[in-house]
Amino acid sequence: MGIDVAIADSGGANIASLVFALERLGCNAVLTDDPNTIVNAERVILPGVGAAADAMRRLRSNGLADVIPTLSQPVLGICLGMQLLGEYSAEDLTPCLGVMPLQAERLPASVQQPVPNMGWCRIHKTTDHHLLQGIPDGSFFYFVHSYAFPPNPLSLANATHAREFCAVAAKGNFLAAQFHPERSQAVGSQLLKNFLSLQQ
Repeated sequence: MGIDVAIADSGGANIASLVFALERLGCNAVLTDDPNTIVNAERVILPGVGAAADAMRRLRSNGLADVIPTLSQPVLGICLGMQLLGEYSAEDLTPCLGVMPLQAERLPASVQQPVPNMGWCRIHKTTDHHLLQGIPDGSFFYFVHSYAFPPNPLSLANATHAREFCAVAAKGNFLAAQFHPERSQAVGSQLLKNFLSLQQ
């Protein structure tokens, strides 16, 4: 049986809820750090929880930092995984994978809007895209993050904490969501379903 989704192991991520969400959609998902498995999977998800520098060290150590930017199948970065697809993160001044010409910046904090941003935020679409099909504009998704890309030409949807940031982005076969779809109830499940139905 072929692998529907290879979940690239960037370390530090509790991916049990992501695997369960994919299995509920009838998907065969495998967590792996093997480059050959990832290259041959139908789709790839790059999740991430923790520090950008630690995740990049792990990706470099197992060869995935070289492999991921060359992938031609649909790839979805989630949370820190989204930021790793950019060129650079302000967190520990970390060079990233360079797939998207974007730089992750620390969210501004205030008494009313502490960092990390933990909880539900509305997303507002900036364009139509298959990844957001069937998801109403203004839907709430669950976020846990301290860094994000600013709004940019690759944005499919933005959200606001103390200021607006990029919530969903796409460049070719590479897609990214700053929130956790596996923790975002029905709309998160719809986003994963849309990802699984993307044409290669």
